[in-house]
Amino acid sequence: MNTLAQTSRRAARGLLAAAAVGALALPAARAQTPEEFRQLKTLVESLKKTVEAQDARIKELEGAKESPPAPAAIATSPSQKTIDAVAAGQTVGTPSPVVFRGALNDQQEAASRPLDFTLDPKYQGFIPVPNTPALIKLNAKPHLDIITDNKAPGSRHRFVPALFPLEGSEGYDEGQYSTVSANATQIRVDVRAPDLGGNFRFYYQNDFFGDDAKDMRYRLQHLYGQFHGFKAGFTYGIWEDPDSWPDTVDYEGPNAVIFSRRPVAQYTQSWNKNWHTTYGIEKPDVYVDLDSGPNAGVAQITRVPDIGLNTRYEQEGFGHLQFSATLRDIGARDWLGNEDFVTGWGFNASAGLDVGDGDSVQALLVYGEGVGGMGNDTSFLNSDAAYNAQGELEALPYWSAHIGFTHHWSEVARSTFTYGYVNLDNSDGQAPTFYHTSTYASANLVWQIRRRLSLGIEGLYGIQEAQNGVDSGDHLRFQVGMVYSLFD
Repeated sequence: MNTLAQTSRRAARGLLAAAAVGALALPAARAQTPEEFRQLKTLVESLKKTVEAQDARIKELEGAKESPPAPAAIATSPSQKTIDAVAAGQTVGTPSPVVFRGALNDQQEAASRPLDFTLDPKYQGFIPVPNTPALIKLNAKPHLDIITDNKAPGSRHRFVPALFPLEGSEGYDEGQYSTVSANATQIRVDVRAPDLGGNFRFYYQNDFFGDDAKDMRYRLQHLYGQFHGFKAGFTYGIWEDPDSWPDTVDYEGPNAVIFSRRPVAQYTQSWNKNWHTTYGIEKPDVYVDLDSGPNAGVAQITRVPDIGLNTRYEQEGFGHLQFSATLRDIGARDWLGNEDFVTGWGFNASAGLDVGDGDSVQALLVYGEGVGGMGNDTSFLNSDAAYNAQGELEALPYWSAHIGFTHHWSEVARSTFTYGYVNLDNSDGQAPTFYHTSTYASANLVWQIRRRLSLGIEGLYGIQEAQNGVDSGDHLRFQVGMVYSLFD
């Protein structure tokens, strides 16, 4: 409209100017009569009024068609407000008293947190979901390992003393073994809603250790939701403490840690900002040595879920302590059709302690009966219960301990030293070559080459001893690992 009006005004004013110029520029050879001059003057006046009338009409039309005032800006969605608040330097969540250590095989990120605690109050890598309170982070962590062993390892990709072949057994072979693996690659999806309250979270994670004999086989690690202290899905059980895992280049981790990931229903009661108790009912995964005893077994059976609780103390600058307890019902049916049940129970004390300048200590001590199936090493075996020589089912006593120490040499270099020991008391009905003890030790050097790129080298030592005293011999591994995280 503005362009049309300006063009019309210019045209009318040009016509008026042309008439005036024409009146003044008559040929000098022809004299103007008074009548001709009067007629020209009348024409000019008429054109001037026409232009003025046209200007008035154009202004009237512009006023009638003027756009209405712009509507108020549409309110920003809660998720965008959260991102804007973080970008402005505001605190959205409460930083967890537990320090995020950024280990190569990061166990901490997947763990739920009490109250509104989060390991990352800046929500690095999260993007808003429009018109919802949700933020989502899609992350991929490519992981490559180059591995060399001094003898047949039992597992090509993971350092598992429970799987080391015993001397003189089939599969035992002294000689160099090497492999390259990407099975530790992870895909993660994290959904948060800080503006919603209740520490809402949906978390998903997988790696590719679904089949140790083949490469890149899908394995679910976590799939759960939490809200106002309630948590349900597939994730860490009551007994596992992900904040106590040492930082190892070896993806499997120490033999003594508890590996207890299963379908769970849990509730966390926060007594204050330091003390928290979690209660849980969990799937009763049981591992009975069916080959033991005179009658042997044909099936592992359960009657009730596992139940348990843990209590944690967390404090900034100190770290955390966790005390866990579990109660289990373990059963089996032998080939005669007899069903036997025993009670499993156990206690687990674990810790992650800050010792200044970024250094930390990770420790664990476990004791119980019928809990071997939750040990990181013994979970590869039927180690919860076994038949004795009289054909009676027994819960196997189990204890384990580990300690790890992480030291930062600089802002980009760190080392972790780890030692672990496991002891499983066998029944007299088990095979003489059944697992009895294992030892694990590792030392590494990790470089944080870039914010999202880590490179580590590690030396590992392990040995397994059977019930009859035969062992696997000293097993040595040298490993180089690289992890890249797209959006951390």
